[in-house]
Amino acid sequence: MERKAMIERKTKETEITMTLKLDGMGKSEVKTGVGFLDHMFTGFAKHGYFDLELKASGDLEVDAHHTVEDCGIVLGNAISKALGDKKGISRYGYFVLPMDEALVLCSIDLCGRPYFSMDASFKGDFVGDMDTQLVKEFFYAVSYSGAMNLHIKVLAGDNDHHIIEAMFKAFGKALDMATAIEPRCMDVPSTKGSLA
Repeated sequence: MERKAMIERKTKETEITMTLKLDGMGKSEVKTGVGFLDHMFTGFAKHGYFDLELKASGDLEVDAHHTVEDCGIVLGNAISKALGDKKGISRYGYFVLPMDEALVLCSIDLCGRPYFSMDASFKGDFVGDMDTQLVKEFFYAVSYSGAMNLHIKVLAGDNDHHIIEAMFKAFGKALDMATAIEPRCMDVPSTKGSLA
């Protein structure tokens, strides 16, 4: 069964369409109107081996906040929908990703209970056309709309671009591990018998 989801979200602030295939080849086509966010989504998809199509339009005349946050909401929804009943998944995923001087840890539990923790700081207010404060808003939105435990910790780094890109790539790698099918698991990977 193909693990794929298509999500549409339309508000007075944003209009977003996303198609996500978990068992992909890392192909992506991303247009959000925020160039740096496009770059981050492309790295996430490539290194997580997800096929991703994303089109977003938002009130960028205000700032990028609504677009970035709502893309996070839609990604979380797509992950959750594509996983279905979660039978046979590995559930946990983690990765420590280096990018030049930056080193980022990402750990995920697809437990059905949202929780988000991020230990990071940035030197500048922007990278490209994206406010660095929006990185936390994005991952918070993903974790809560996707009902996952998500921890991101910056272990080292000086360059904001490297740090943020390492976060997105580490998230992709950890999510690939967590969503992978475990052939020894015949049901949901929980002693409770449910991941909700």
